[in-house]
Amino acid sequence: MNYFKIYLTPQGIQIQDQEGKCVQAKEANWDLFINQKNLFEICKSEMRSSDQAISQISNPKCPIGQQEIWAAGVTYLRSKVARMEESKESGGDTFYDKVYSAERPEIFYKGNKLRSVGPGGKVKIRKDSKWNVPEPELTLFINSQGELAGYSIGNDMSSRDIEGENPLYLPQAKVYDGAAGLGPCILVTDKPLDPATVINMEIFRDGNQVFQGDTQISQMKRTHSELVHYLTMEMSFPHGTFLMTGTCVVPDPPFTLQSGDEILITIEPIGTLKNIVL
Repeated sequence: MNYFKIYLTPQGIQIQDQEGKCVQAKEANWDLFINQKNLFEICKSEMRSSDQAISQISNPKCPIGQQEIWAAGVTYLRSKVARMEESKESGGDTFYDKVYSAERPEIFYKGNKLRSVGPGGKVKIRKDSKWNVPEPELTLFINSQGELAGYSIGNDMSSRDIEGENPLYLPQAKVYDGAAGLGPCILVTDKPLDPATVINMEIFRDGNQVFQGDTQISQMKRTHSELVHYLTMEMSFPHGTFLMTGTCVVPDPPFTLQSGDEILITIEPIGTLKNIVL
């Protein structure tokens, strides 16, 4: 698989190839650049023709402009089991059991630029929640034509006790300021990601590792094309959109995040998204 990484930085749009060569893109408008058709070929052309070689990527920001962020839930068996356990007392466990095997996936709004943070940014936990966890997710970039055009890493911050109390509280458990980590780049490839691609998450507290877990994207029940289809079926995205694809790597209770915790999510070859809990 051949690939390029597209970064949004304070200096503009920067592209890196798989050998580590970096160039400054000619286009300065993020939304226009990432929504061009055949983005892989566009990046290849930029690498060949650019006279603005740079030594390294500088201070990447959250790779988002006017895009929305959406998310799919219960796409892994482990996620179904965990969500059923957290909502059993409220009677909501059957909802998650049914949606896992249903034809229609669970898809919900996660936020936008205002609600998101990039590499090194500070994610938040709700002050009215006592059980908060990060959810590491492969994130799809879907362009304005409704095509899967790239990949990123998402941190779907979640207040599990609020969602478990009542499934109708999901928007409050999932959508708030600092609830969506995204980055460090958009990866564009000449073929789909290998199903053996690993999602790895580590959490550090006071310099000590307090959680580590990983999975392969092959464990997803839903296909990427299936999720893209349902999201774009009746909605247009003139600037493109991001779609987090679910997780099965979540710390078991009674673990909950604390202020100062460091969350590292790695999906190669995209890279590592690091967030700090505010």
